[in-house]
Amino acid sequence: MRRTDQSGGGGAELLAVPSVAAVRAAACAYWHRRGLPTDPPQVAVAPGAPLLLLTVLAAAAGAPEGGGEGLRAPGSVLLPHPSPSWHVAQARQLGRRVHTVPVPAECGGIPDPFALLEAVRRSREAGEVPHALVLSVADDITGTAPPPELLHEVCEAAVTEGLLIVSDETWRDTSHDPHDTVVVSPAEMLTEAGRADQVVVLAGLDAMDDAPPAGPRHGESPPRPSPGIARFAATERGRTFRERVHHLLAELGTGLPGPVAAAAAATLREPPELLSRRAEAARLRGESARALHRAVTATGAVCRPPHLGRHLYVDLDPFRPRLAARGVTDAARLEAELVRRLGPCARGGHRFGDDPGELRVRLTTDLVPGAARPTGQEGGAGEPVDAGTSGATARPRPQEWPGAAATFAQVQSVLVDLTDGSCQ
Repeated sequence: MRRTDQSGGGGAELLAVPSVAAVRAAACAYWHRRGLPTDPPQVAVAPGAPLLLLTVLAAAAGAPEGGGEGLRAPGSVLLPHPSPSWHVAQARQLGRRVHTVPVPAECGGIPDPFALLEAVRRSREAGEVPHALVLSVADDITGTAPPPELLHEVCEAAVTEGLLIVSDETWRDTSHDPHDTVVVSPAEMLTEAGRADQVVVLAGLDAMDDAPPAGPRHGESPPRPSPGIARFAATERGRTFRERVHHLLAELGTGLPGPVAAAAAATLREPPELLSRRAEAARLRGESARALHRAVTATGAVCRPPHLGRHLYVDLDPFRPRLAARGVTDAARLEAELVRRLGPCARGGHRFGDDPGELRVRLTTDLVPGAARPTGQEGGAGEPVDAGTSGATARPRPQEWPGAAATFAQVQSVLVDLTDGSCQ
């Protein structure tokens, strides 16, 4: 495959491809609008966020403190659970040991800071070198964002233990109500603390112009090939690290076809019509998520209130004795039972690194055909929004969509039946 330029200086001299350079420039402007000043040499681009994560973890393991090559002992990666399945997949492809850490009660996407410290201690006792923590400041699995003060505690713990923080910020622009949810990047916090070189920001473009499907979706992120971008610190250590990542990407022969790169750059520039479409989709998705949350919690199930993204994460462990009587004793069986009754809208927590024995499940908000699809997108993600039509006035509320009330009632009925509970 043809090698394309990923370096911003240093490393092998590779051909500069204008289309990729345009993506990097657009990514700089994207991050600048979010309070993270960025120059093109700080940016890496790849055909997908998973590939970027793979190379970042490989580079982190190959560059321990002091700049030496290779690891002196087996490396390990820490992840919160639940977390996206593609996060753990990249670490395991590299042969890294993976340690999952429970999330706090308030949110998903980040580990409990005290549990993180304990996991690091145990990893070192096992003779490993824990070198990276992968987290999500906008967690699409639970539909939550961590409170800034809690994220700060996690960053502080990770920095103290010498961990590289890889912040997956793919879903940061999907807040159902941007005035209600504050998404803060670890890069902001650590730059202010003078530790910018201990964080890499990662994002897939699939969520930046996210067009919900016409019906329920069962797939795992990313649902279609989509470019990924990464931001490295503007420090000497950050420069060395990003050059290592650029070199790995070049060795893998990665690159973006011209049309894909042009579309990625256009998305990152965030024209007004894209911002309008995204905001309307997030608003409608939020209404659907809140309706689903009401239906779920009315049965007594435990579920964090959703604030962003496409999913809810439901805990039915309080009903374990009742579910066991029906043969549902773990996450896989819970998923199978819900899929049988509701269709492909459920994914067991075991798919996201949670304890397989825990009765947790992720539910999609895209339960109703046409859910959260703004006016002008009925035909697909590439169709423009009608400039003369307001999605907020042209479409009914999610609860008023044909079949919506029956769908939410069915979810509630199925959970009540499974648990022998009663609606509150």
